[in-house]
Amino acid sequence: MAELKEIPEEVRWRLAAEFAARLPAMYETAFRPLAGEKYDEIEQEIWMELSRSAQEIARYLSLPTGNAKQLAETMRLVLVILFGPGFSSEALEVAPDRSVIIMKRCPLLDHGSANGQPVHPAFYRCIAFTITAVTLLNRNYSARFVRTMCSGDRQCEIKIAANEEPKADVKKK
Repeated sequence: MAELKEIPEEVRWRLAAEFAARLPAMYETAFRPLAGEKYDEIEQEIWMELSRSAQEIARYLSLPTGNAKQLAETMRLVLVILFGPGFSSEALEVAPDRSVIIMKRCPLLDHGSANGQPVHPAFYRCIAFTITAVTLLNRNYSARFVRTMCSGDRQCEIKIAANEEPKADVKKK
């Protein structure tokens, strides 16, 4: 019988990550019929809570989150840590306070299917996780999805930008 230490670390990690990436589709198959229309709301809350893992990982590994580029790089790393090496992405700095994550491959899309829906169910999971995680990592920044593979685009584009200051209400006399 093989011992755990005899299995290469990269193989263990890949297998664990593939299993984790399959879980959302398996849960949907099992629980959507039971929860009905409440399923999406429940799942969104779960993914928002899971986003706290990003904050914990960043803190534990001392990952930088001070600006948009750092947040984009940290999010890329966190996604790979949590869901495995099936992610293929890059982070581009657009301006000092804006960055974009370009996702070219996503393991969450490899499992489950759109089942005739215009948007793959992974979209709702990803958006809940990512938008919440970015804000938890740095409350002065937010994420916005511009393109998504879940809706048929060839890649995802997630913009990370500094929150705008509320404009002062100027009254004319």
